[in-house]
Amino acid sequence: MGNLSLKHAAELCGGSIAPEAEQITFSGVCNDTRELEPGELFLALKDKRDGHAFAPAAMEKGAAAVLGEHPIDGIPVLVAAEPLRALAQIAAGWRRMLSAKVIGITGSVGKTTTKEMTSAVLQTTFRTGKSLKNYNNDIGVPRSLLKLTPDCEAAVLEMGMSHFGDMSRLTAMVQPDIAVITNIGTMHIEHLGSREGILKAKLEILEGMQPDGLVIANGDEPLLRNAGIDRKTLFFGIDTPCDLQATQVRTYPGGVSFRATGLGCDFAVQLPAEGRHHVYDALAAIAVGAVCGVSEENMAKALAAFQNTGDRQKIFRRNGFTIIADCYNAGPESMDAALEVLGARPEPGRRIAVLGDMLELGVCAQAAHYRLGQHAADKADMVFAYGENSRRVVAGAADNGMPAENARTYDSQELLVADLRRNARAGDVLLFKGSHGMHMEKAMERFLETEKESTEDVKV
Repeated sequence: MGNLSLKHAAELCGGSIAPEAEQITFSGVCNDTRELEPGELFLALKDKRDGHAFAPAAMEKGAAAVLGEHPIDGIPVLVAAEPLRALAQIAAGWRRMLSAKVIGITGSVGKTTTKEMTSAVLQTTFRTGKSLKNYNNDIGVPRSLLKLTPDCEAAVLEMGMSHFGDMSRLTAMVQPDIAVITNIGTMHIEHLGSREGILKAKLEILEGMQPDGLVIANGDEPLLRNAGIDRKTLFFGIDTPCDLQATQVRTYPGGVSFRATGLGCDFAVQLPAEGRHHVYDALAAIAVGAVCGVSEENMAKALAAFQNTGDRQKIFRRNGFTIIADCYNAGPESMDAALEVLGARPEPGRRIAVLGDMLELGVCAQAAHYRLGQHAADKADMVFAYGENSRRVVAGAADNGMPAENARTYDSQELLVADLRRNARAGDVLLFKGSHGMHMEKAMERFLETEKESTEDVKV
């Protein structure tokens, strides 16, 4: 961001600042001293620990000042009764000062991948900012907003939610010119009751848009297609007629190809990300690019060079194993997509699904895990299931014909990894996936720690 003064920030949020500190400026916000960069405003929140206690450490690391509930001796503090609400007001004020076209991306699955593809497409033509990492909540969104610079021409911001009202607060900050809705799944159904409830919560994104704002949505999702969205809406899809259509879809080890037709486009796309589900992410990015005036050539080049972030479908080989690391999060839809990728791998060995629980499914949890097991039996040779619902996964796999000795359940990662070490063989393909809270990346790391023959991964 361009530096914002504490005086201006106080005016935006109704906070107070000592006169001698009014002209101090800051270049972003951070609530974690481990991540704080010099010149940022340290956000002191009272949660499990009182963030005000970390203010001296933040100042030592170069914080410009602190946003907190009360003054702290010897430290410039922007005082606000509710620091998190004040942060939202400051971020909204900064957004209003920007001339960039802002794209807000939400949906049950695929938000981060779509954000990365969309920003890659726009970067070919515009000075483009985007969400930091996968920061998409009431702290992460304002952090990302406050890192946008005044010369930014386009910004792509990921927006997540788990309860009614979450999206209302985020869209009031982001004020998107274009809203992208990737899909309506079952993530967070525990809090929202039904897919219809999830749709309602996602559509809160419209509240922060101007009346002439544009919605870009998945037209293969009947709930979205029939939602009666009161903004101009463009649909993308594969299976139903849409404004932007993918045809000639072909999946293969290492990627997927298709032809994008519509919105003035007609070109071939080669995407180095496995699975048909990534076609939807790319279509959303192309739709945004098309309405913003990005050329077909630039869009094709950006998508051909795409690399995903974090623990999202990283496929590599180590010591004879092919590893599919897809540990960031999981719901029924993303689990199904990951199993499709596992089942389509060309390696000669067995396919082993190492699956952690899917969280926040509420009363749907048992049925969803049973269906997961059924699907796993179709795509995998063995299932190693971990968590409270692992027995439902195994039951589903067994009822779909998987031999009992090939479907196993574990209450601890240590036992799972020990058994996996005894059973996995060179040539096997292993998928590690589960909800973020299950930390399946730790199971993967423990398993790979025992493989000492190589210290280097080979990307595939």
